[in-house]
Amino acid sequence: MASAYQDRFVTAADGVRLHARDYPGDPARPARPALVCLPGLTRNARDYAALAERCAGAWRVVGVDFRGRGESGRAEDWSSYAPATYAEDTRVLLAALEIDRFVAIGTSLGGIITLMLAADEPARLAGAVLNDIGPTIEATGMQRIRGYVGRPSSHPTWLHAARAVQDGNRDVYPDWELDDWIAMAKRAYRLTDKGKVVLDYDLRIAEPFKVTGEEAPLDLWAALDALAAVPVLLVRGERSDVLAPATAAAMVTRLRQAELVTVPRVGHAPTLQEPVAIAGIDRLLARVGEPARV
Repeated sequence: MASAYQDRFVTAADGVRLHARDYPGDPARPARPALVCLPGLTRNARDYAALAERCAGAWRVVGVDFRGRGESGRAEDWSSYAPATYAEDTRVLLAALEIDRFVAIGTSLGGIITLMLAADEPARLAGAVLNDIGPTIEATGMQRIRGYVGRPSSHPTWLHAARAVQDGNRDVYPDWELDDWIAMAKRAYRLTDKGKVVLDYDLRIAEPFKVTGEEAPLDLWAALDALAAVPVLLVRGERSDVLAPATAAAMVTRLRQAELVTVPRVGHAPTLQEPVAIAGIDRLLARVGEPARV
């Protein structure tokens, strides 16, 4: 049975309506930090539904839709589709949801936003999961992402959408079956009132990305150091073209409380539903524990 969540809506500084799914935690442990889930470039809070349903009840879980994705509003000015704005939007959401301390779980772009939040207010981070992303992003992966982001994709049925997702990602998930592709399509696409299955993001998010990629306006290696005092799980897809093995190794060396988990036969990015990723997240949460009582 799926865990219940509340849809939370908050207005950003420029008037864009922001959305998050808010799954309840354990009322007997109100001091536990929330798990704040930050998705990839073209993705949304639905990517974290399985993780949220597994952790909800024990942990408060908040799945964020960045502006232009999912249930969040589309921006009038496409130049606001940038990491600095996503980070500020996340701060607005955290304030409105009265979340002071949290574990950030960030995939790709969401991991970059995690680093930006840590650099700005390191004391708020109780831990972090960085999913297939690091301060250095491989050029091959960037080129591949630029090749598909912002391209329209419309299909008459969910099966057609699933086949399109499979065509674009068979090298990333070589062992997936049809049910997996349909499930991914339903996370990445939406059904319009005209019965079309279309991508669930504003295609204009590609405009600033064409110029700057997933880059952030700060030194991400320095930002990574802000996580040195907390537990960190670094998840890397074995076939990733975004996070190189050498970069992952350097990150773990730099962070004294970091663990690296490699997901076999998966590229960019792991879904965090893989057994090794689930086990790694469970270990991280066991280390996060609860705040010390003063």
